[in-house]
Order: sequence, then C-alpha cells, then structure tokens
Amino acid sequence: MGKTTVDIEGDRFWIDGRPTYPGRYFRGHRIEGLLLNARMVQGVFDDLNPETRSMFDYADGPFDAERNTNEFIAAMPSWRHAGLLAFTVNFQGGSPQGYSSEQPWHNSAFEADGRLRPDYAARMGRIIERADELGMVVILGYFYFGQDQRLTDEAAVVAAVQNATEWILGAGYANVIVEIANEIDVPRYTHQILKPDRCHELIEMVQQGSAGRVGNRAERLLVGTSYRGGSIPRPNVVGVADVLFLHGNHIDDPAEIGLMVRETRAVSNYRGQPIVFNEDDHFGFDRDDSNFMAAIAEGASWGLFDYRLPGEGPECGYQSVPVDWRINAPRKRAFFNLVAEMTGSEARF
Repeated sequence: MGKTTVDIEGDRFWIDGRPTYPGRYFRGHRIEGLLLNARMVQGVFDDLNPETRSMFDYADGPFDAERNTNEFIAAMPSWRHAGLLAFTVNFQGGSPQGYSSEQPWHNSAFEADGRLRPDYAARMGRIIERADELGMVVILGYFYFGQDQRLTDEAAVVAAVQNATEWILGAGYANVIVEIANEIDVPRYTHQILKPDRCHELIEMVQQGSAGRVGNRAERLLVGTSYRGGSIPRPNVVGVADVLFLHGNHIDDPAEIGLMVRETRAVSNYRGQPIVFNEDDHFGFDRDDSNFMAAIAEGASWGLFDYRLPGEGPECGYQSVPVDWRINAPRKRAFFNLVAEMTGSEARF
C-alpha cells in the first residue's frame, strides 16, 4: 500500500490528510488546496511500429523506453523540490511532435483486446512508486486520440479500463487520479464510448469498480476526463466526475481562462469539484496576466504543456520525443521558478 494519498475536500486537494500548500497565498491569490502540475505524458512512451521508431532516436543512439523512464524518474525530485505536486502521464502518451495531423507510430499500453502490456505497466509502476516516495500525485491518463484505434472495439476499451483500474488497485496506489481520456471532444476518437456523449460511463465504471478499495478518505479512485482547449465540460461529465480537467490550448487571452473557470462552475449540475488545467501551451511566466496566473486568480489549478518548437535544441520541451526531462531550458526554468516562488520553495533554476 502506498504511503501518499490524494483526496478532495470541496474544491481543494488534500495530500496525506492535509490541504496542499497549507496557508500559502501568492500575489493575493490562494494557493492552498491547488494541484500545480505539468504535462509529462511521455513517461512510458515506446513506438511499436518499426517503420516510425527511428523518428525518436536519441542523438547518441536508438530510442530506448527503459532509458526514457529512468531519466524521467531521475528528474522527478527536482520537480518536487520546486513545489510541483502533480504531473500527467498517459498509457497512450500524447503527440510526440506536440501537435500531429497523423499518428502512424504505435504507442499504447493496451493490447488490441484491452490487456495491459506488462512492460508499459512496469514502467508506469516505477513512476507512480517514485511519486509516492516524493509525496506527489500522478494524473494517469488511459486513452489518447490517434492511439485509441489500437483497441479493436468497444468491448476492448471497456476491458482496458477494467484492467488498468485493477492494476492500480492491485498495486495499492493511493496517489493516482484517473483521467479516462485526453480531450474527449476532439473528433478523432474511434470508439463511441470515448466520445463526449458517453465518456461518463467509463468514469462511473472506475468509480464503482474501485469503491472501498483505496487507502484514502475517498476510499475509491478519483476520476475525470479532459476537454480540448477552450471547451467547457458537458453536464453528463460534470455530474459524475470528481475533478474537472480543462485545457488552455489556443486560448491566447488570459481573460478567457478566467471565463472558462466561471462557465464551468455555472454548468447546471456542478457540485463544487476542483477545476484543473492539466494542459496549456501558453507561457509568459514573467507576467501577472499569464494564463497560469489567470487560472490561479479564479481558484483553479494549472499545468504546463511544453513541446519542442521548430529550431529548438533537444533539451527543450516535455512532450517531444526523445524528451530531456531535466529543468535545463528557458521555458522549463521560467515555469519551475514561478512554481517555486508561488509555493515558497527555495529552489531556483
């Protein structure tokens, strides 16, 4: 059984029986109870397509999934030292190019029938266990558009959800929040149960299947699903999800970030759940009106989405494979320095 637990009290996160960042305010905004995070979805990445695998080679040799996860784990203490308490990692990753019109690579922890691949599970387990040791929370995504078609049919999707959930429960992980799928309203999902009208069925499946089986006050897994940049969660998800995941991609005006939070709270069956941006590719961390600060001002948590831009070196970006997981590029330093200042950490990068 893990020693780190994550719970929710009202709209605030608690870790190990106390609110996150207790008593902390920054520039007049409450930080206590927030879950500052970053999108690190490629932590267990591998490409099972031999025709595209070489796209992700390191400068010093072929891509190696074990090396990738080992380097991820080695970097985690520096993230935690800065005050970061959570990160998102996905069983089907995310676009290793940041954004992609096509996804010919094959990066999926699930076999076609929904069975969990042992090598992916082992790598994910090492990440979750290190997070547990560090007192961190893992937002664990199950599916990603562009890879969900690797499962043959809806029965396989259901089996994958059941298998992944049973794997979490069997390992005793209590520091995990499940994100069923990344951006369910992107019209590229293959299976109907992963689309907006029905995704709540999978949320309820995880909640019911984990009831009474997790070592925290909730006594079950906390679950949500995310929407694409600028979208407001629909009532069917708001009515059941424990966490409401928003994305700030394509939102260039920080005022719209605040509006998204207020509109989410105005959804008819909103029950006071915490709101978490766990993907936003806007920066400007030196400004008081950044997307990050706009979310904080509304009492919502925020997470960095950083990928390598054209012409940038291999140290840049946390989503572009191969990933350099260290805090060693200007955007990375700017983000983590702000997190450190916001949370009262003495870390500087």
